[in-house]
Order: sequence, then C-alpha cells, then structure tokens
Amino acid sequence: MPGLLRYGHALTGNPHDAADLVQGVLEKIGSRWSLVVRKTGDPLAYTRRAMANAHVSRWRRSRRESLVSDIPDTAATRERYAFEDEPLWHALRDLPPRQRAVVVLRYYEGLSEIEIAQTLGVSQGTVKSQASKAMATLRTKLAATVEGR
Repeated sequence: MPGLLRYGHALTGNPHDAADLVQGVLEKIGSRWSLVVRKTGDPLAYTRRAMANAHVSRWRRSRRESLVSDIPDTAATRERYAFEDEPLWHALRDLPPRQRAVVVLRYYEGLSEIEIAQTLGVSQGTVKSQASKAMATLRTKLAATVEGR
C-alpha cells in the first residue's frame, strides 16, 4: 500500500488525489482480485497499470470545461504541501501523464524498462522514447529555473 500511495502521489501531484486514485483502483479490481493474481504474473504491476490508466482517464475528463451558474464569492483555500514549491515537482507535474508515469516508475519506484512496459501495457521502445522525452523536458525546465535564480 505505501508503494501504491507513493506512485499515486507522483502521478497526481498531491497525497489526497493519490489516496483517491489508489482507493478507486483497488475498489475496481478488489472484487476480482483472485482472478488478477491467478491470471497475471504480477498483480502489483497490474494495479500500477490500472492506476496509470485511471489517472489518464481522470485527466482527460477534467480537461473539459465545467460551467457553473454562479461565480463563488471567495476563492477556495487549499492546504500547502512541503514539496509543492520545489522546481522538480512543478516540472514533473507539467509532463504529460504517460511521460510522468514512466519517470515515476523508473526513478521513483526503481522499475526496469521491461517492468515499466509490462505495467503500462506498452512496448519497451515506447518506454525508452517517453523517458527520453520526459528527461529532456525536465532538463530544459530545471536549467531555466537554475538560470532564472
């Protein structure tokens, strides 16, 4: 569970959304857990893949415009997190969901390219290209941050 929450936090950018993501995925696959264990060689990889897919789906749904009838009187206040202002978190949060998932699985969870490919259901070449693009983007953004100081 802690590993899934860490992975969810890195995917979503905050611990509350991560907990919601983990809970939602575990609810969906919990009723067929014995089948998942029996049919898949690695239920943890299956769960990570389900989390990445659920996060991408949620991200796609949230991009749509939501109209409200009244403008709120006050802005909603939210809790600040310890790493929220770190340049690396900002740069990581700006990556597309698939690239973010590859970076998190590779460098945060320590999975190999083969394990990441199995987890996300993509080819090993896709993992390599997504990681390369993500690292180039992170280097550019972090270099700009360092130069701007």
